[in-house]
Amino acid sequence: NNMKSDCHARLMVTRGEKWTPYQGPAVNKGPATIVCIAEHKPAAGPDSAPQRHGIRLHTVHVRRGYADVQDQKLNSHSKINCVTACIAAAKAGADEGLMLDPHGQVATCNSVHFFIVRNGEVWTSNGNYCIPGITRSNVLELCRANGITVREKEFSLYEVYSADEAFVTGTFGGVTPVSSVDGRTIGLGLYDSFDQHEFSVGPMVRRIQVWYNDMVVKECG
Repeated sequence: NNMKSDCHARLMVTRGEKWTPYQGPAVNKGPATIVCIAEHKPAAGPDSAPQRHGIRLHTVHVRRGYADVQDQKLNSHSKINCVTACIAAAKAGADEGLMLDPHGQVATCNSVHFFIVRNGEVWTSNGNYCIPGITRSNVLELCRANGITVREKEFSLYEVYSADEAFVTGTFGGVTPVSSVDGRTIGLGLYDSFDQHEFSVGPMVRRIQVWYNDMVVKECG
């Protein structure tokens, strides 16, 4: 199929075929079903619009829930909260939904991980309410290796709105800057961030983008 570069393969595992539509394993016909969905899908390059101009986030009403309801660390097919968050963000005119945890602290986005930069430090959530993403982990390791203080901690929208920079991480987007959250331009502080200002990618995000892109080239060619 000539899938040699700019490709994406997603593996999905279900509990397999059933004799009747029922949750119990007693009605399973056999072993689990494994599906591989392959597509031609190039990753976002440094000249793409999101990499140059950033993406807009909207804080949605849908929360990332407690582990005793559905553990948010599990990458399962049951993503109704993320789908609902995605729709809410789109209805608000944003590119991605920013989701809070049950305590009102920042958790993650509906499909990517969220970071802020404050006073030369890189912050992300404590990880209790998000998938332990590979790109998220790589970015944390790269920051530590290059002498940047990273904190996996609780923080609220107050710290987000007043952040120096913000960015998200994901498989295809890599490290993507965030231009605004809830209409507030990132990097301007709380005083005038509702006014119309031109966004520019911050120095920390640019450094992390270079480190991450170099790592991808080194490891993947």
